[in-house]
Amino acid sequence: MTIEIKAPTFPESVADGTVATWYKKPGDPVERDELIVDVETDKVVLEIVAPADGTIKSIAKDEGDVVLSEEVLGIFEAGEISVAPAAETAAPAATAPAASEETESSAELLVNPAARKLAEENNIALSAVAASGKDGRVTKEDVLNHLKNAPKAAPAAAPAPAASVAPVQQTGERIEKRVPMTRLRATIAKRLVSAQQNAAMLTTYNEVNMKPVMDLRKQYKDQFEKSHGVKLGFMSFFIKAATEALKRFPAVNASIDGTDMVYHAYQDVGVAVSTERGLVVPILRDTDNMGLAEIESTISEYAGRARDGKLGIEEMQGGTFTITNGGVFGSLMSTPILNPPQTAILGMHKIQDRPMAVNGEVVILPMMYLALSYDHRMIDGKEAVQFLVTIKELLEDPARILLDI
Repeated sequence: MTIEIKAPTFPESVADGTVATWYKKPGDPVERDELIVDVETDKVVLEIVAPADGTIKSIAKDEGDVVLSEEVLGIFEAGEISVAPAAETAAPAATAPAASEETESSAELLVNPAARKLAEENNIALSAVAASGKDGRVTKEDVLNHLKNAPKAAPAAAPAPAASVAPVQQTGERIEKRVPMTRLRATIAKRLVSAQQNAAMLTTYNEVNMKPVMDLRKQYKDQFEKSHGVKLGFMSFFIKAATEALKRFPAVNASIDGTDMVYHAYQDVGVAVSTERGLVVPILRDTDNMGLAEIESTISEYAGRARDGKLGIEEMQGGTFTITNGGVFGSLMSTPILNPPQTAILGMHKIQDRPMAVNGEVVILPMMYLALSYDHRMIDGKEAVQFLVTIKELLEDPARILLDI
C-alpha cells in the first residue's frame, strides 16, 4: 500500500516551509514512527515520521525546496521490512579477522538516522554510545546523553598544542566555510531589522538590588523544590513582577496594528530561549493566574523542548510582552530589540557584586542592570521609566508581589 508523505498543516500565520533534512533515501527501510524528514518553518522545525513499517518509494521535494501546507513530499510504501536476511547472509562470509566489520554492519541496523547524523556531526563513535531504544537501537536521545558526559574526557585531548600549530604553518591555508542561513535564522534577522526600522525604539535603564530575592530563594529553595518538584529560579520573580507592572501600565502591555493601538486585558509573557537553530520565544499564557511553581515548571519544560526542536508553532504565537536574559551568558548590559507587534521588551543581565551607597555607607551588594526597550510611538518616556521602577521596587521587596501592593 502506497501512502503520500505530506507536509504538516501549517497555521494561518505560516505561509510555507522548507525541506530541511531527509533522513532516508528511496529504497531505504523505515520502521513505524521513525523520523523521515524535517520541515523548517519561520518559527519551528517540524518532524515527519513514518506512518507504518515499510520503505521510501520516491522523494518529490528535495532538501531546500519550499513546500506549502499538506504538499506531497514523497511516496511511502507500507509493508514488512526485509533487511534481516541480508545481514544473515553477510555474516557467514566474514572470516575471523573481519569481525569488526560485521559488528559495524549490525550497528548500522540498530541506529536511528537522527542519532547517526548527530553522532557524525560531533565525531562520536556509535559503539561508545549506550543504547536504550527498542532491540538495543541507539536513539538521538542516547547520543545527546553521551554528549552531556563527553566534556569530562575533554581535558585528556587538550595537551597537544604543538600538533595544532603545525598544520597551519605547513599549509598556510585560510579556510572559509559558506553555509546557507536557516529559514528560522533568516526570519529572526528579518524581524529584528524590521523592528529597528519600523519602530521608534528607545531604551531606558535601571538597576536592582537582587539581595532580597537571593535571600528569599536561599531560605526556601529546598522546601520549594520538595513541595513542587521544581527548582526556584529568578525568572519566576521577574515574570510576576513584570505581570504586576503590566497591569499598572497598560500601554506597555499593548501592541500596534496599523494605525490602531490594541490594549490587552491579559498578560501573556514570552521568555526568550537560545537554541542551536536560533532564538525562540515560547509564551506563558495568563501569567497573572500562575504561581511561582507553575511558572518555573512551564519555563523548564519549554526550554527543554525548545533545545530539542519540539516546540509547537501555537506555543510561540501571540504574547503581549517579552523577557530576555542575557545574564546567563555573562552580559552585563545590553539593549534588547523589540519583538513586533509588542511595544516593549525587558532585558535581564548578569548579577554582579558592586559597591553601593546605603545610608551613607559603602556596602557590597549583588546588583543587576535592567533594560526596557519600548516603542516611543505607543509609550511615553514617563510610563517606561515608571514601569521599570515598579519592577525594581517589587524585586527589592518581593513580599509585595505576594501581597499585591
